[in-house]
Amino acid sequence: MAHQNLLTSGLRASVKRTPNKLAIKSDSGTRTYSELADRIDAIKCMAQNRWKLSAGDVVALISPNCIEYYEYISALSEVGVAVATVNYRLSAAEAQDIILDAGAKLIVYHPSCEALVPDEFECQLIDSPVPTAEACIDAEISEEAIFAIPYTSGTTGKPKGVMISHRSRVMTFYGLAAEYPCFSSDCYFLAIAPLCHGAGFAFGYAPLFFGGTVEILSQFDAEQVITKLGEGAADGVFMVPAHFQAIFNLDKEVLESVRETHTLKSIISNASALPHPLKKDIVELFGPDLLNETYGSTEAGIVTNLRPEYQMHKLNCVGTSFVASEVSLRDESGQEVAVDMPGELFSRGPALFTGYWNNPSATAEAISDGWVSVGDIAKRDSDGHIYIVDRKNDMIISGGINVYPREIENVLIEHPCIIECAVFGIRDPKWGESIHAAVVISEEVSAENITAWLRNDVAGFKLPKHYHFVDVLPRNATGKILKRALVEEFSVEQ
Repeated sequence: MAHQNLLTSGLRASVKRTPNKLAIKSDSGTRTYSELADRIDAIKCMAQNRWKLSAGDVVALISPNCIEYYEYISALSEVGVAVATVNYRLSAAEAQDIILDAGAKLIVYHPSCEALVPDEFECQLIDSPVPTAEACIDAEISEEAIFAIPYTSGTTGKPKGVMISHRSRVMTFYGLAAEYPCFSSDCYFLAIAPLCHGAGFAFGYAPLFFGGTVEILSQFDAEQVITKLGEGAADGVFMVPAHFQAIFNLDKEVLESVRETHTLKSIISNASALPHPLKKDIVELFGPDLLNETYGSTEAGIVTNLRPEYQMHKLNCVGTSFVASEVSLRDESGQEVAVDMPGELFSRGPALFTGYWNNPSATAEAISDGWVSVGDIAKRDSDGHIYIVDRKNDMIISGGINVYPREIENVLIEHPCIIECAVFGIRDPKWGESIHAAVVISEEVSAENITAWLRNDVAGFKLPKHYHFVDVLPRNATGKILKRALVEEFSVEQ
């Protein structure tokens, strides 16, 4: 049988190569590669002998970041079981919808997540003692088998289960190693993002695949992160813009302490666009050769990367195609659009998802001849760099003209008094849709002042007609802004 690219292939090789090396560290303990393998073997035996799980079954996992998170997914993947990674920040009703949709035969959960577990399911505490490995069968697993089913964030509708194969995730690991100098067997990676997210899982597991060391933080704490970076152990770190924002809200003295002592080789940002002022802060503090900003999706994996040398002069840009991936920007007829023209972004590459769990119609809508679209609109400049214009579903049609909220938001967020913003459309009898902006401000500012600020860079027909000053923007459990909630709230006021 040909070699299969399985999630644990690299980890198993490292067990033989460096059994006593530190594999994982967290605030609750450590594992060498040998200890990690023993724990995986024991859980695998429990899955087969106690829970009677077999290839094709689904287990739901609800937990914040911990060492056991990787142990359970690794073990279950070697049985052929797919793990539905449920976000532990969901409500009980939302979590139950996902558990039922996935058809989970077992729920593995952290004690802090007990309220999310439906009574009628068989359950296992993630931190329960694990017995010594018993006799178990080494299942024949194909690299095309599904090992994980993360669920989409549901910003535009009901969350969908995204089927990720062993091969898809392994190809992501190889891409990370090719793109970033912080994923070798000699590297130490700091894992901060939730492991229940596709990116958080991949960036944190890649060090194990290549025989490095990963330190998992159970939750994000800005001061703790800066302290750890200042200790000089970490070669790489992945964070989202909200993490960076919290870090740069710390006292300047605290930030300055890391400038000369960090040993980072790569800083990776993902999930949403980094505001340019924040990007400048990152580059100024950590250095000009580290920051990478990626664009991707749960379905497509990493699609593009903006490399360090372009950070300061390619504004609002997500870079060029990621390793071994292709990007196509198409109009409504499916034709490639010209330079600087908006088109729907399609991508293909070795890390694409297999389809949506039990949802063939949504799969057919997303995948066309091996190309995947998640509904983003983008432009390409003459250098081949990609710029995300907006979500297709977020586009506003006002007076018969297409308006992309992200273009306006990119200017709004530069205003010195605006902390966060969201632009959206509300039905209007005259214009079809009128343009609204919800803003969180740091100090008093008038709508007239904001409009004057926008006029420098935004055409008159794109200016918001209504501003809503709010304390917070509505977000889902993954931190993404829920524009449909804003539409519902402020449509009532019309």
